[in-house]
Amino acid sequence: MQRNGFGYEEVATDALIIGAGAAGLRAAIELAESGVRPLVLGKRRHGDAHTIWAAGGINASLGTRDPEDRWEIHAADTIREGHFVNDPRAVELLARNAPDRIRELAGWGCGFSRTEDGELDQRYFGAQSYRRTCFAGDETGEAILSTLVAKARELGVPYRENVYVTKILTDQERAVGAAGYDMESGRYLVFRAPAVVMAAGGLTALYARSSSRPDENTGDAVALAYEAGAALRDMEFVQFHPTGMVKPEELSGELVTEAVRGEGGRLLNARGERFMERYSPEHLELDARDVVARANYAEIQTGRGTEDGAVLLDISHRSPEYIRERLPRMYRQFKKVGVDITREPMEVAPTAHYAMGGVEVDFGTGATTLPGLFAIGEATAGLHGANRLGGNSLAETVVFGELTGRYLAEYLRDAPRPALPRRAVEDHLEALDSLADSGGGHDPQELIEELRSIMWDHAGIVRTGEGIRAGLDRLAGLERRAGSAAAEGAGSRSFELANNLRFMLVAAEAVLRSALARRESRGAHFREDAPEESAGWQKNIICEKGNHGEMLLRTEPVGEIPAEIQAALAEEHSLEYHHLE
Repeated sequence: MQRNGFGYEEVATDALIIGAGAAGLRAAIELAESGVRPLVLGKRRHGDAHTIWAAGGINASLGTRDPEDRWEIHAADTIREGHFVNDPRAVELLARNAPDRIRELAGWGCGFSRTEDGELDQRYFGAQSYRRTCFAGDETGEAILSTLVAKARELGVPYRENVYVTKILTDQERAVGAAGYDMESGRYLVFRAPAVVMAAGGLTALYARSSSRPDENTGDAVALAYEAGAALRDMEFVQFHPTGMVKPEELSGELVTEAVRGEGGRLLNARGERFMERYSPEHLELDARDVVARANYAEIQTGRGTEDGAVLLDISHRSPEYIRERLPRMYRQFKKVGVDITREPMEVAPTAHYAMGGVEVDFGTGATTLPGLFAIGEATAGLHGANRLGGNSLAETVVFGELTGRYLAEYLRDAPRPALPRRAVEDHLEALDSLADSGGGHDPQELIEELRSIMWDHAGIVRTGEGIRAGLDRLAGLERRAGSAAAEGAGSRSFELANNLRFMLVAAEAVLRSALARRESRGAHFREDAPEESAGWQKNIICEKGNHGEMLLRTEPVGEIPAEIQAALAEEHSLEYHHLE
């Protein structure tokens, strides 16, 4: 189709799902089984979504190993770990529905590890009261995604790979589709749909050290939603996983799964001291991720780390056979770089791992504050509060993928079939053309690296008000230079990076402004100049786009915790580390 000199392909679909990981695929499966034909867009080849990097496990109160576990305790652990700023309804929905979703995955052929009796096995994860994390060795995400891809193919779910979405299209009142381009050909693409679902992941690639692949989790989902008019929430809460690789340089930040600690791995400093005895004598290595990450950071900062700026994670007291069976991916990952984890420790350091913040949604439906736009998975905010419980992210994808898909199947029966805003489409394609042929003087990759340095320095594991303000000043200067980023044509590598940078700037500003506003320490957000948790800040920060393009912040009260979860919190269940000894 030709419009005003721009050639582009126009595609109509009942539901457009942006993101081909577990959340997007589970929603697509639910729609397809309900007779709706969605279209799934992936930024990479089919089956190569970031879900495969979720290694350690998926939570559900099945009670396989610990029969006394139940959904209310799972919910209580989630809220306690989230420091009581979670969306309580989201937590209840997750904990109630996770067992059915895991049994469903198993029924579809997912290769979960089993007990001697053939039941789904479960292991400990940090800050959990019982063994409720199901797993497939330490390749759980890959096993789940492969299962979902196979199911979607069985149902004939349409899929397009190597598509970069650059804008959510609206008619001033609601989302009506999206625009983007084919990353191989550079051809512009325009999609029309009565429902648009954001399932494009998080934003941890904003940081210099991250467990994300370099060009994924660049804030696409939150920036696209925000620019279209949807609200963001909890953007200050970024989880730093305690254990990421530090060398070689090209693997710096790559995740060393929590399953290593769940199977009994011990953290040591360069002196050989098991230092978690000082920071968390009761829970040791299996305390909450924010606690362990700050302990690792403190040991390194005070000079008790290794020459490479790391601490040591040692699982070698387990038998080689046990390690190779329970941690096959970690065994292979370190073997490739000359480290045999059955004999020697791993060097690890904190790495940006997960965004608790994202698009504000109603978790029963996936609806954002912009009609017609929905969101699921790490793109959303509210479930995890100030810190995510390990093992909940994979559970989130399939629980809320199913719930949102189920709601959309009903919603789409009466939803209006929108018309595309042709002028807005043409204006956006013109902007893309200008970016593609900009010939600017700044290398977008260099600007991205500078942004990552800003975020690591000013919005990292330990923050201060002065440091955050300095970060905002540096970001403003970077944004001015980003206006003349160089690109070498639509479909080029530099064009992709320039678009990544555009999204990263929006997400970074939201993180910094929210972190400056929250004048306390809570969960993953630690302010050295306000180190205590404040009852007055038991609320959520919302980011919205103002009428003049400015970023506006406001707060909302936290919802009331249901009585069943309140009762479980009062029971004060807690992990006893000695079970691993």
